[in-house]
Amino acid sequence: MPSPATQDGIISGIRDDKRSNDSLALVRNMCASLSNFSTGGAETMELEKYWQPRCNWYGPSGIGTSRGLSGFRNWHQIPFLNGLPDPGGISEKQNMFADGDYVGFTGWPGMRMPVGGDGWLGIPPAEQQITMRNLDFWRCEKGLIREN
Repeated sequence: MPSPATQDGIISGIRDDKRSNDSLALVRNMCASLSNFSTGGAETMELEKYWQPRCNWYGPSGIGTSRGLSGFRNWHQIPFLNGLPDPGGISEKQNMFADGDYVGFTGWPGMRMPVGGDGWLGIPPAEQQITMRNLDFWRCEKGLIREN
């Protein structure tokens, strides 16, 4: 995974609580909006409200990288949600934190869900429960998510 496009990420000096809290709120609100998929599809998640149109999303092995909001939606998000239509968080195993423009999230495991649809990353759609370990970092820029 590449470093942030801004080549920063280590905050030195006094922590900016307002900036950190604004970044954290943006990412938390975006994550909360993802649950709208189950009742209204991808459009109801309102990605445009949270993501910069030219965002970069860096995925793990097997998924790859998406460029721009349409790339993220078409090459990662929709295949993920088609194969894992009912992702559920394991809240007691999750932590989210922020510093300046950066937000981090970890869940070990962070999600539990059945595999359905056409399956996902070679896992057949047998409705078995899988767990997923999560480690995400977001970089916010001018009130929108620019990198993940």
